[in-house]
Amino acid sequence: MAASSPRGRVISRLLVANRGEIARRIFRTCRELGIATVAVYSEADADAPFVAEADEAVPIGGAAPRDSYLRADAVVAAALATGADAVHPGYGFLAENADFARAVAAAGLVFVGPGPEAIARMGSKIEARALMEGADVPVLPGEVIGPDSDLAAAAGRVGYPLLVKASAGGGGKGMRVVRDPAELEGSVAGARREALAAFGDDAVFLERYVDEPRHVEIQIFGDADGRLVSLFERDCSVQRRHQKVIEESPSPAIDEALRQRMGEAAVTAGEAIGYVGAGTVEFLLAPGGEFFFLEVNTRLQVEHPVTEAVTGLDLVELQIRVAEGRPLPEEVSGARMRGHAVEARLYAEDAAAGFLPVTGLLERIEIGGGVRADSGVVDGSRISEHYDPMIAKVIAHGATREDAVRRLATALQGAELHGLTTNRDFLVRVLRHPEFEAGEADTHFLLRHDPAELGAPLLGEREERACAIAAALAGQARRRAEARVLGGLPSGWRNLRSAPQHAEFTGPRGEHRVEYAFDGGGILAALATDGEPIEVFELAACRPDEVVLVLDGRRVRYRVSPTAGGGVYVNVPAGQVLLAEVPRFADAAGGAEVGGSLQAPMPGTVIRVMVGAGDTVAQGDSLIVLEAMKMEHEMVAPEAGTVTELRVGEGDQVEAGATLAVVISSEK
Repeated sequence: MAASSPRGRVISRLLVANRGEIARRIFRTCRELGIATVAVYSEADADAPFVAEADEAVPIGGAAPRDSYLRADAVVAAALATGADAVHPGYGFLAENADFARAVAAAGLVFVGPGPEAIARMGSKIEARALMEGADVPVLPGEVIGPDSDLAAAAGRVGYPLLVKASAGGGGKGMRVVRDPAELEGSVAGARREALAAFGDDAVFLERYVDEPRHVEIQIFGDADGRLVSLFERDCSVQRRHQKVIEESPSPAIDEALRQRMGEAAVTAGEAIGYVGAGTVEFLLAPGGEFFFLEVNTRLQVEHPVTEAVTGLDLVELQIRVAEGRPLPEEVSGARMRGHAVEARLYAEDAAAGFLPVTGLLERIEIGGGVRADSGVVDGSRISEHYDPMIAKVIAHGATREDAVRRLATALQGAELHGLTTNRDFLVRVLRHPEFEAGEADTHFLLRHDPAELGAPLLGEREERACAIAAALAGQARRRAEARVLGGLPSGWRNLRSAPQHAEFTGPRGEHRVEYAFDGGGILAALATDGEPIEVFELAACRPDEVVLVLDGRRVRYRVSPTAGGGVYVNVPAGQVLLAEVPRFADAAGGAEVGGSLQAPMPGTVIRVMVGAGDTVAQGDSLIVLEAMKMEHEMVAPEAGTVTELRVGEGDQVEAGATLAVVISSEK
């Protein structure tokens, strides 16, 4: 059986061959164990928090992953140069690369993970399926396809609906659901392109697609002595584009008998490949209770904190101990689940716009509420187009599922997330959706429920108006605090009161005009918004960063934060809103883009252009495909018309907001 390291070798200095959140997570355990840490970083990450937190850090190349984090030679050289004993791959990048594991071992270093043979066996989903069939682990009908395969015949043998899947990698990349034979050829071609871009391998296969299943995975852990155990399940059914959104343990769909059977199947799968270290065996759970093998992730999972919360184990510490050749401690084989844990992946993305990734400056991140937040960013961090746009993993643990879900939703709802659009409102709505609360959500949850509706602002129109009031009052308090003369006088003070002061804001719910006035004692006397008077019984506090109002008998605290771009964020326990203050005088120098412009929603690379200038298109026709953050994004015609301008070609790099094409409506 393959082992990760020679028995008895102590790790005193560990290099993490990764970045962001997972690098910080591993460093945290290393500090607790007294292990020195080494970071490697790209040009884009030179000022990242994980670099600053490491004891030593080594630059390894350019911003693109292929120029840095995917350079096995540079990572190994950095480990040798810094005197590291071991390398931890984290997840993603080189984590499931057997050649990298071999290179680490060949350099005399410990690889904190399974042996390269196990990685190689599971690195190809095609080979993994064959191995599991031989071990009597249940698998779905499937068929390998090559460049010369008869796609129609292969699909006929597998049966519709089917899934085109990349053999390498994970994270939902290189996957397409096909229900109509007419879509097969295009889906295979698209999956191949995406797989090649993400993993350097365009091999794909077909697999029977199960409608409305659960996605349930089992955490396994093995040591060099041959002991292999199951550390129970995680339910990862709420997904979009085959990427996990919310994970929890235990699964609300599994009873003790099914948990036992799935755990035994996972251990059988691990034994079939001689598994050592932390791994995850993923299954599809059909509505009727049957389960089928999907894949083995030969690494630590993004959602590992869920298992840590319910078992009380530190999985990174166990990885390091097993890599040192130690046996699994008794608390692992005797582990029991305590309570319930739920994790949500907080992303810089616009859920209401098809989950488009967002880049830019994260001005502020503050997540409270008694939850665990594993994050790779801090105030002032920049979300880059080069890497995954995850801001944080937020994990809540409670005595019951209801407790954990409520705690997580409340913490997310009250979080301060300034500078970027995030999926926070979407996550809160999913967690509070009756179907999820009832434990009935499956992998089709986001097919049944419109993500645009789930991603709509949490704050209603009346709540947004109240935030506009707070923004106006905080603004006047800031101006008074900055005044060079007569700073002690209330804002707008006159010997003879005339018209009230006013401010205008634009928010997600529309425009808001706020009117306010102070009496001689500096107390707010009356206030109106959008022409509707609102009585204020008490202005409890009015500072540049905080306003406390009593509205309708309710005392509410508003936290107010101006942005670098001239807007203002207002946070209340019910949520957050970004308001843009309407200037009193219009900017006559401003310009407008050509009507009918199709603009890039994010920075990326143009990989396909399907039209030319002069072509006639129908509404919804695919015009251009952008690749950004390792995913393909189709740009479609907003309406029927003629392509009058085409401003990009295949291979062009574009910035967010760049005009790609101009489509003039056929009705004009």
